[in-house]
Amino acid sequence: MRRAILILTGCLWINCLTAAIRADDQAAAPALDFNREVAPILVRRCLECHDRRNASGGLVLVSRSTLAAGGDSGPVVEPRRAERSLLVQRVADGEMPPERQGRPQTLPADEIAVLRRWVQSGADWPAGRELDQFEATTDLRAGRDWWSLQPVLEPAVPANSPGEFTSDTQWPEPENPIDAFVRERLRAAGMSPAPPADRRTLIRRVYFDVTGLPPTWEEVERFVADDSEHAWPRLVDRLLASPHYGQRWARHWLDVVRYAETSGYERDQTKPFAWKYRDWVVDALNRDLPYDRFVLEQLAGDELPDRDQRTVVATGLLRLGTWNDEPNDPQDYQYERLEDLVHVTSTAFLGITVKCARCHDHKFDPIPQTDYYRLAAVFWPGPIEARGRELLGGPSSEELGFAEILGWTDVRPRVEPLRMLKSGDRHQPLDTVQPATLSLIPDLFEPLRPAPSDARTTGYRLQLARWIVRPDNPLTARVIVNRLWQHHMGQGLVRSPNNLGFHGERPTHPELLDWLAARLVREGWRLKPIHRLILTSQTYCQSASHPRHNEYAARDFANRNWWRAERRRLDAESLRDALLSVAGRLDQRLGGPSFRPTVSPEALEGLSRKAAAWEASPDNEQRRRTL
Repeated sequence: MRRAILILTGCLWINCLTAAIRADDQAAAPALDFNREVAPILVRRCLECHDRRNASGGLVLVSRSTLAAGGDSGPVVEPRRAERSLLVQRVADGEMPPERQGRPQTLPADEIAVLRRWVQSGADWPAGRELDQFEATTDLRAGRDWWSLQPVLEPAVPANSPGEFTSDTQWPEPENPIDAFVRERLRAAGMSPAPPADRRTLIRRVYFDVTGLPPTWEEVERFVADDSEHAWPRLVDRLLASPHYGQRWARHWLDVVRYAETSGYERDQTKPFAWKYRDWVVDALNRDLPYDRFVLEQLAGDELPDRDQRTVVATGLLRLGTWNDEPNDPQDYQYERLEDLVHVTSTAFLGITVKCARCHDHKFDPIPQTDYYRLAAVFWPGPIEARGRELLGGPSSEELGFAEILGWTDVRPRVEPLRMLKSGDRHQPLDTVQPATLSLIPDLFEPLRPAPSDARTTGYRLQLARWIVRPDNPLTARVIVNRLWQHHMGQGLVRSPNNLGFHGERPTHPELLDWLAARLVREGWRLKPIHRLILTSQTYCQSASHPRHNEYAARDFANRNWWRAERRRLDAESLRDALLSVAGRLDQRLGGPSFRPTVSPEALEGLSRKAAAWEASPDNEQRRRTL
């Protein structure tokens, strides 16, 4: 009996000692911040399989109540008993997260330690806090904290750093802010910029970049002989004022918005009056139409309070995609056309790939499937049926309000609202959705308001366009200044100009990108001042050759530090125009219907009606610019 009492006393003493040690450990350990330390781990490592949609094993880890409910195996957390908690056991044993593509996803030891401490301290979860898989960037996907979704904050221009570059260079200290940002990075990398390009190279470079045409011999000699410090800025200003600037830069935009004057598919019918949209782009660029207005007119020119024929022509953007007058299933085809509209809107103006969320939540960017359909619903009342061969599925002249225009309007609203589709399948409709902006920037999210009952159109496109050009939208200005840099410098500051998401490139100079974006908005969205800044920078004017080329190429082959100018081939359009120009055969008239080049019979073999499908223009018409 005495021995039993001693044993019992000893056990009690050990238990009390253990409890005291555990209490001391908890008292000594600093308190965990759930939002800063625990939530990011759960979001990065767990929610891919354990959110409300994908409750693997019946377990949902998004809130205090779902954590307490556990899963098919019962409770996963026993507060203050970490070693008995399934959540801690599974991650410590390497069972969770599961393998992905044959590779283990074992949590780092420090993250396991955080989860263990959290459970041991009571697994506190703030009331009302709900996690979602899009809130934080992980190794597998971007969250709403992704760099391109953060506000554009204009950084200070770097001051001239102490120390000189090596004797390789012939540059003074920079006056252009662009050079200050680039030089700061070069100094940090122990590199120097290439010397200035010779004047013959420079004038040829800027002529092709701004106008797409070569300079004449007289223009080259005049510039070479002009040693004035103002010779270069004067030349830049003259070229930006040239009507050929609009032609050159319209090419770049027309590529972005999938411009074509025929419909594709087997018949490849001509899109009547598509050339008027092309001329609108050329004119808008030559007038230096502010970029925010440039966006508004293309997405909603028919809905503007001051709508006129020119703004309705601008909506031709929405009609430029392929069009099939004999789809296998006309109702399925409507969703194909919607996808085209969502894709061109999101990539051209926002630099993100929303169409990837048509069938499921975006695999790499914080775009739920709901967002795809919210954006698609903006266009859903529009003319997307495969109706009317003569109209190419679009609105009539009466509906547009003007004749001989390839434009867009939605004066024929649908009765049925758009529904989400399971796996993008029309035969598996889900809940209805209402038009709205994207939710990847929560503070900017806007449900779109229905138009008054007496309104001519829904008004959804105009609301969306105004959301896109909000000064605090972090994507729009970044995307367009990156496109300007790309076509002047050969590569963008972000080298995936249509994708600023997870699978796109990170910016080489994020501060410079934001400085240019902020400057654009501050300049009233005018593009020509940004062109001028880039073209008058020493960075633009440097040579493509560097005295230490081999050494630098071994360290930075992709030229991400911009230590030299990029070597670039002429594009096909500039090459053709240059040949006609130097031969004295180029017709430089602006605007009007396009010419039809001579096409070989072999290239016409895919068309169903070869004889009537293509008739080349007379030779004198084929001397016009390639646009």
